[in-house]
Amino acid sequence: MRSSRRFIQRWFGKLLPAVAVALAGTAGVAPAQVTDYAVPGQPTINVPIPTGQPGTHGIYTFGEFVLLTQTWTLGDQQVAVRGLVDSRGIVTGTVLGDGTVINATPGTYIGSGVEALNTNDFARRSWSPGFNIGVGYAFDNGLSIQISYMHLMSNNYSAGATLAAPFFRSRGDLSDTFLVSGVFNFPPEYAGPLVKTVADDTNGNGTADPGEGGNFYGIWNGASVMNIQFNQWYNQAEITARFPLFQTEYSRIYGLAGGKFAHIMERFKWRTVSYDISGQAGPRDAALYSNTLSQRMYGPFIGCGHEINQGKFGMSLDLTAAGLLNFAKERAKYKLESNEIQNKLSREEFTIVPNFNAHLNITWYPIEGVELRVGYQAMTYFNTKNMRNPIGFNYGSIDPVYDTQVFRLFHGVNVGVGVFF
Repeated sequence: MRSSRRFIQRWFGKLLPAVAVALAGTAGVAPAQVTDYAVPGQPTINVPIPTGQPGTHGIYTFGEFVLLTQTWTLGDQQVAVRGLVDSRGIVTGTVLGDGTVINATPGTYIGSGVEALNTNDFARRSWSPGFNIGVGYAFDNGLSIQISYMHLMSNNYSAGATLAAPFFRSRGDLSDTFLVSGVFNFPPEYAGPLVKTVADDTNGNGTADPGEGGNFYGIWNGASVMNIQFNQWYNQAEITARFPLFQTEYSRIYGLAGGKFAHIMERFKWRTVSYDISGQAGPRDAALYSNTLSQRMYGPFIGCGHEINQGKFGMSLDLTAAGLLNFAKERAKYKLESNEIQNKLSREEFTIVPNFNAHLNITWYPIEGVELRVGYQAMTYFNTKNMRNPIGFNYGSIDPVYDTQVFRLFHGVNVGVGVFF
């Protein structure tokens, strides 16, 4: 054991300081003393050892890999169906011998009405990798103070619908090769191509000539491609004080108190492209919709923990509770892909969010001052906001439906390594 320790100290004594900030730990220790090592045939040298004896004062640093999943919060909203809407009623009206159209009913629907796209089409419950890093200081009386930061990578979901219906099944008029959504109150800039179908091309030459078209008005009426995306990510920062309450030779109970910041970010995107009869589309023929829900929460927390230590191995359980003030920002926007025009909703809400957390870890101390740990953690948030219906179809007064998420859970595993100085 002593020879192996000398080997580690000799060859890694200068390497460990360079990687210390990437390692993880939960207790502070005093700096080790400089030790003399005699090498046969060479003069005695002094080798600084960066790690020290656990249980005394000093700086510690930690970092760990986390893999968490979270509660699905998006609602079930229909985005588009297959078909078109006869804007002027001319296509579905009765044409007399002299070319006069009677019984024209603007807004007549053409197609099967089969649902083509829904927010329920997203895949569910993906896992997010991330990291948790921090630094702290432990005092001789057992009190320690640390600052930590956690970041989860973005979870990205996507779904879409195009002119290619399942198995190419459509009505005889091919109306099901088009997509339609109920967006209304939009300005003329969102008219899209005037000639989209054979019914628009009265001259029959396959091009948009003056005076033709307008039977299927709007980018969202007679569209060919629609894509939706949903993104989620999470950040957290804490400052924590840990103080001893009761301790024996093999276990200790300690209190936890501090401040917490948590940021839950969710974003929904919807892109619609409407092609003309020749299969061409430009930036003025593509409409973009986005809905962003940002929730920043601040507040104090308290809790307690219990740690059991048996030589080189240990186990700990931390339980905390927080009362957080949630600043929820709701942003929804329509715009052309050409950026010529847009309309935006901007709204803020404030709620109180109770938060409860549990963190179970198993630790191993392979050498003095170094800790490896693996664990499971769960974070619950009550009374946050969600996008029940992310799309507000009224362009003139965008009003998507935001609801209260009674229960939201983040949970998963963590693996960390640490150094005590």
